[in-house]
Amino acid sequence: MNYRHIYHAGNFADVLKHAVLARLIVYLQQKDKAFRVLDTHAGIGLYDVSSVEAQKTGEWLNGIGKLLDADLPVRVIEILKPYLDVVRALNPDGPITCYPGSPKLARELFRPQDRLSAMELHPDDYRTLARLFEGDYQARITELDGWLSLGAHLPPKEKRGIVLVDPPFELEGEYERLVDGLSRAYRRFSTGVYCLWYPIKKGAPIAAFHEALKETGIPKMLCAELHVKSDRDGTGLSGTGLIIVNPPFTLKDELHAVLPELKRVLAEDRYASQRCFWLRGED
Repeated sequence: MNYRHIYHAGNFADVLKHAVLARLIVYLQQKDKAFRVLDTHAGIGLYDVSSVEAQKTGEWLNGIGKLLDADLPVRVIEILKPYLDVVRALNPDGPITCYPGSPKLARELFRPQDRLSAMELHPDDYRTLARLFEGDYQARITELDGWLSLGAHLPPKEKRGIVLVDPPFELEGEYERLVDGLSRAYRRFSTGVYCLWYPIKKGAPIAAFHEALKETGIPKMLCAELHVKSDRDGTGLSGTGLIIVNPPFTLKDELHAVLPELKRVLAEDRYASQRCFWLRGED
């Protein structure tokens, strides 16, 4: 899967991932104490969806493009507000041209005491990301393989934080690397909130991935999945998934409200579906 993110920015997978990331940040801000967001595969931070690359796929049109104009229940609007407010603020003239990647979204939601550590290995993308945050004392941008940061950069000095692991899935074995990376990171920082993204497409080893996560013994793991179409054609993403470790106690109920609406708004065929359940935890 070739995942240069400019082709996919603002798609349905970003919508779910960024909506959840925003909720995690808002939850941690209920306490005055600072926290850090560690983004292991940060990308370039801000995407021009009017670019040739983004227009080539048009994936954002079926993601954030649909969601911004959707008629949603009041509770869902309230839950999505932190995320959608950032998107709208970056596009003050109306039509979407800019879409925030995870580091930009997090930074826009921060209080003065909150901090960002963003890792990016691709040299060109790292330079673009570093320019975006140049002079920002709340953001530290590092040219590094994000998998290594799960050891070297944990625990954060704030002792509170969100670890977003959003690998490109360009290589074989990424599901296994997610399990191994989480296991290593959790041993160093067991109180952190972890958000792991994974793609769902025909032949993806989702059941085995979930079972391997269970076998880690990590006690609180919430799973959220959104399928926007059938995987019968065997090309591209048919769905997106998140594993949230140590989730806020409010998150499952919020996802139960939001996911059916995302399915309704973003469905590409009649096989769209969604689910949210404890992989290990409180049920």
